[in-house]
Amino acid sequence: MDERIREHAAVLIDWSARVEPDDDVVVSVGPDAHELAVAVAEQLGERGANLLATYGSGEITRAYLDAHDGEFEEPVHERALLEETDVYLSLGGGRNTSAMADVPGEVRRGYRNTRKAVRETRYDTRWVSTVHPTRSLAQQANMSYEAYREFAYDAILRDWESLAEEMGRLKTLFDDGSEVRIVSQGTDLTMRIDGRTAVNSAASVAYDSHNLPSGEVFTAPYGTEGEIAFDVPMTIRGETIENVRLEFEGGEVVDHDAERGAAVIGDVLETDAGARRLGELGVGMNRGIDRYTDNILFDEKMGETVHLALGRAYDACLPDGESGNDSAVHVDLIADVGEESRLEIDGEVIQRNGSFRWEDGFEARQ
Repeated sequence: MDERIREHAAVLIDWSARVEPDDDVVVSVGPDAHELAVAVAEQLGERGANLLATYGSGEITRAYLDAHDGEFEEPVHERALLEETDVYLSLGGGRNTSAMADVPGEVRRGYRNTRKAVRETRYDTRWVSTVHPTRSLAQQANMSYEAYREFAYDAILRDWESLAEEMGRLKTLFDDGSEVRIVSQGTDLTMRIDGRTAVNSAASVAYDSHNLPSGEVFTAPYGTEGEIAFDVPMTIRGETIENVRLEFEGGEVVDHDAERGAAVIGDVLETDAGARRLGELGVGMNRGIDRYTDNILFDEKMGETVHLALGRAYDACLPDGESGNDSAVHVDLIADVGEESRLEIDGEVIQRNGSFRWEDGFEARQ
């Protein structure tokens, strides 16, 4: 076994999920994540945790949805399992990244809407999602398998304590701010952030962070006005999306377009009322991620990018007792802010052309 697989498992268990002896742990294993699952199981056994492994496959889900009559019921048995779970680990690594591409949108919506309580229960655990570098992910990224493994581990096996310290500087600016403005080619967007708490997403539940790799600071905006162009291609629901444009008035999307995949964006917006509002503003800060790979787990964390999510807001960003934007979806879209762009908080430029004001070269790149 590649020693980096064991290192990945150690980061996941120790830093990310903070697994303790006697924790009840559910591990969802993707079809090609077998080696990572073995390393995780070994370390859980050494820790004295209790393991239940399940199998997570897009092809299995597609077969189920294709054969179903479309009248879905809430899976109370799955919710009951999660209610007894301390830690939930998702080890992604499918054989076909487009397995769900031909499932009709209304079927996906119906299935997802009945699983809301399951998702909320999982969010109450110490849950973490990661991926094992696989050939299908390398192919989706248009990389050789060997090069993709190097890329993935550069992003995953970071000095997370040091990165957490740096990202804490942006979190403080967000927490103290009232309004964010993003300006770049095709974009002039403002959002309110007062009354919100930003998350220093340092790949650990101790930071209210649930992805490995991570490396972003995010909050839950509201009162969105203006327009934004998302120029990073990505795959949503098995279909390629390119050059999305959204226009906001009164906090809601009032117009949308895309060079490719406009129908998919429209389908997302029709999910429910909350799907037309933003649930997240995130700023990528993981410079171990140096290229787009058509995988949101990596791409949204890349330095010199921002991303906005349509739909559900995360409770960690909200005051006690406030529900925030509610939706059955949380769909991220990414914009490159490496050139001819700026990010402002209350009129003060805190990032210009991809450089933060505390980084070398910030003034030189004005």
